[in-house]
Amino acid sequence: MKSFFLGDKEIRLPVFQGGMGVGISLSGLASAVANEGGIGVISSAGLGLLYKQSPADYLKDSIWGLKEEIRKARELSKGTIGVNIMVALSNFADMVRTSIAAKADVIFSGAGLPLDLPSYLTEGSKTLLVPIVSSGRAAKIICQKWLSNYNYLPDALVVEGPKAGGHLGFKREQIEDENYALEKLIPEVVSVTSAYNHKKVIPVIAAGGITTGGDVLRIMELGASGVQIGSLFVPTQECDASQLFKQSYVNSSQKDTMIIQSPVGMPGRALDGNFIRSVNEGKERPKKCPFQCIKTCDYTKSPYCIIMALYNAAKGNMNKGYAFAGANAYLAEKISSVKEVVQQLKKEFADAQKRLSTNEI
Repeated sequence: MKSFFLGDKEIRLPVFQGGMGVGISLSGLASAVANEGGIGVISSAGLGLLYKQSPADYLKDSIWGLKEEIRKARELSKGTIGVNIMVALSNFADMVRTSIAAKADVIFSGAGLPLDLPSYLTEGSKTLLVPIVSSGRAAKIICQKWLSNYNYLPDALVVEGPKAGGHLGFKREQIEDENYALEKLIPEVVSVTSAYNHKKVIPVIAAGGITTGGDVLRIMELGASGVQIGSLFVPTQECDASQLFKQSYVNSSQKDTMIIQSPVGMPGRALDGNFIRSVNEGKERPKKCPFQCIKTCDYTKSPYCIIMALYNAAKGNMNKGYAFAGANAYLAEKISSVKEVVQQLKKEFADAQKRLSTNEI
């Protein structure tokens, strides 16, 4: 797998670990992936729950939690550490400012268009900015707005297809439509970034359903510089989720993977379970909202509190929550180490390259 440059950083392993909240990808997983030469990513979602102080103040606790996770990751790794910050978060601005002040290497931002992200950069800041998009149109809008408003272009673009886990940037009917497949999206986004090559090289990173080294090679052949992988890193020893959460991946089958409607107003991909069935029966309606964590969530109309559902699952209480998961998460057979996952990816990539060169000859 070829290394590539993100800003002035050489990324030796062209693999970005996807940001997974609440509490799935923190300093433990992020540092392990960074130590393998990829980019490890801390999810900023729900940190105020994980770092709850007394008296609890969700917004302040989130800032403290993010600082702590970046500090821990730095102690565990000298590699590249990023932070994933959803635009939909009510504390988006706080999380961005905190990440920049703590000198995170990269900010990844999706679940909405991060049109004002460059405005938070401070003088001398070296934090790189990478939007997550689901279409060439979104990539074009961001590039145009950033360039005209801030004279700044993205340092890379992650294009996330409909096979990803968690919240999806597609309408429900688009998820199975081949016209919105990752294989169609990559050339579209590469075409957008290529128009700016005279100003800045913007690597395109592909995400969603990438599971094997063969997938990585196939995606790179379409013009991607690297890949973002989430689900493959969940059933690892270093993943920050509970053992029961990891085991839910290992125990799952393809029929368990389903599309749900999230309270934040987007479809999402998750593993079926008792909690989702309870939601469908109308038994999980929230009585109040102590967090106000998502801008688009109205608890009076929500079938359940999503942050509590994700928090409970991460802690292993699968009857009171569910696991977000990519389309191929069910392929997990065991809990292994991040190093083993990366070595397997490299082997599969090399094998796929050999097959490709043999066919070409």
